[in-house]
Amino acid sequence: MLHRGHENTDGDGDAAVPMAWFYAEYIADELLRTGDLMPPASVEFRAGRDALALTVFLSDTGGELPGIRVVSQLETWLSLTAYDQPWQDWVGERMAALAAGPRGAGSPDLALAEAAWRWLVETELLAPDLDAVPDGAGALGEDEGPKVWTPAWQLGLPLGHLAIHLF
Repeated sequence: MLHRGHENTDGDGDAAVPMAWFYAEYIADELLRTGDLMPPASVEFRAGRDALALTVFLSDTGGELPGIRVVSQLETWLSLTAYDQPWQDWVGERMAALAAGPRGAGSPDLALAEAAWRWLVETELLAPDLDAVPDGAGALGEDEGPKVWTPAWQLGLPLGHLAIHLF
């Protein structure tokens, strides 16, 4: 039996296309492109797209993405991606719940979501250290100052949040 949100690729019932994940990724990609915050080929763009796609995919508790109701979901996604929210804990809880539920067992959507989450957690990007305030901070240029290796999700999440705001 095909999972809800999947389409058969050849009519024999064996292969399912991860339509829910692809749709979540499409929404995230469009939000980021509309915001024009990073070049689409950059690693930072990928981090933002994957963080947003996870947010969109995992916030779909009914098993059907909102379709044309995307605009009605923006406030939910904003609240989930806000700075003061434990987004990474929420992702872990939702992934575990999906894996244990009927949508999880063998779901190609969940497999792609898990791969995106692994990449966001395991990949580190060199970013400005926002906690360090160097002497003469006002005189430093954009590429100067202390940098720190940061998990990709910690860069992608605020990028995605800003893209939602700009939409």
